[in-house]
Amino acid sequence: MTSYAGRFAGRAAIITGGASGLGRSVAERILAEGGTVSLWDMNSALDEARNQLGGVHGVKVDVSDSAAVEAAAAESAAALGRVDILVCSAGITGPTVPVTEFPLDGWERTIAINLNGLFYCNRAVVPHMLANGYGRVVNIASVAGKEGNPNASAYSASKAGVIGFTKSLGKELAGKGVIVNALTPATFESPILAQLPQSQVDYMRSKIPMGRLGEVHESAAMVCFMASEECSFTTASVFDTSGGRTTY
Repeated sequence: MTSYAGRFAGRAAIITGGASGLGRSVAERILAEGGTVSLWDMNSALDEARNQLGGVHGVKVDVSDSAAVEAAAAESAAALGRVDILVCSAGITGPTVPVTEFPLDGWERTIAINLNGLFYCNRAVVPHMLANGYGRVVNIASVAGKEGNPNASAYSASKAGVIGFTKSLGKELAGKGVIVNALTPATFESPILAQLPQSQVDYMRSKIPMGRLGEVHESAAMVCFMASEECSFTTASVFDTSGGRTTY
């Protein structure tokens, strides 16, 4: 892993889904590069992650609960002293079944976390950035939001929504010092894969021209560029880490 010493010096980040996977990897890099972080997660691994990362701040929060998100944003801002970066990495895969068999509660829960929850987090945290005239928002979408994965309609729809929302918010905030972009990774090695049948993982691997799943550090590196001051003239945009899968 390449480290850019001091790149995040004086910067404070909120990372949802921060106890594991991509969120955890991003947190490790931001800390290593001089920043401070507040991890948000409803995962039972949150306390362990905080301890392993040196006792960093953390909040147990269900991002699909708008009131809980507002409270978490206020708590994190007070603990960190400011908020410069928001990485929305919390998400679930949802059921893996055809639309005609898709359970209504599975659809509603997937949209509630992946799309509504991301909206709540952006809505609650962006005002703290506007108050300081600086911010970087990275919303984690997916290649499924561009191409759609069969038997994953809720997940694909939620991630397409993340892309559209990011483009809208980025344009709203252009010129106000707050940059908003999305990442669309192809499938990468992560604990979230445990939510999927092996047949679905195999299908997604088969769609990647490089012939392999991504590594979490590859997407974390891209996120950290998007979250840094270096990303200064690109907003309302989408970055890929797809191994050649996506074509636009």
